[in-house]
Amino acid sequence: NSTEEETFAFYKELEKREDVQVVYYKGDFNFSKINNFGEKYAKGQYLLLLNNDTEMINPDSLKDMLGFCQQPEVGAVGARLYYEDDTLQHAGVVIGFGGIAGHCFVGLHERPGEIYFNRSKMSCDYTAVTAACLMVSKEIYEEVEGLEAEFKVAFNDIDFCMKIREAGYLVVYDAQSTWHHYESKSRGLEDTPEKENRFRKEIALFQDRWTYILEHGDPYYNENLSLTRQDFSLRV
Repeated sequence: NSTEEETFAFYKELEKREDVQVVYYKGDFNFSKINNFGEKYAKGQYLLLLNNDTEMINPDSLKDMLGFCQQPEVGAVGARLYYEDDTLQHAGVVIGFGGIAGHCFVGLHERPGEIYFNRSKMSCDYTAVTAACLMVSKEIYEEVEGLEAEFKVAFNDIDFCMKIREAGYLVVYDAQSTWHHYESKSRGLEDTPEKENRFRKEIALFQDRWTYILEHGDPYYNENLSLTRQDFSLRV
């Protein structure tokens, strides 16, 4: 769904390379369908779901993610993402933030004492990670039948991770894989009545599918910590 001629000119240049395959999705924007479409053509053993508004910081980011992803008990691996101003955009996902789910430490700097026990710099298990940068084996992707097309834009990655955990695998946040994520630059914000209506429907769908964890709490998050803030502060 790109519109700029420069984008397609870049694709044409990529197609000249022997190690690159370019495929074109023709339907309306649906993040889940687009990734499922790409997976069918992918020939590698491991897949990287990566938004087009990202930029790698640590040159070993992919190598580090692969090290986790190759472990037989691991199903998916996510990365540490920063906004353009170097505040945190993603350091894992907790189910229950804001009543649904959200990223940890959003908008915070990693100055001394600002992040709970320096948690953003520690690789660990979470219930979910964002698919803005997510690695998964092709085998496991197919085992859980990919992303759910009903989640066109929101919660598809969290639902995907939940399915992976339900299948018995771990979801890992890799703190050494670091990227900038210039969020919403390509698709824009959820600021129209149509987008807001779609977002509400996807919230309702997620609540219906994962009622148990929403009612009983995220097993990777302490019940004594706040769900109204995303900085791991005490519940009051």
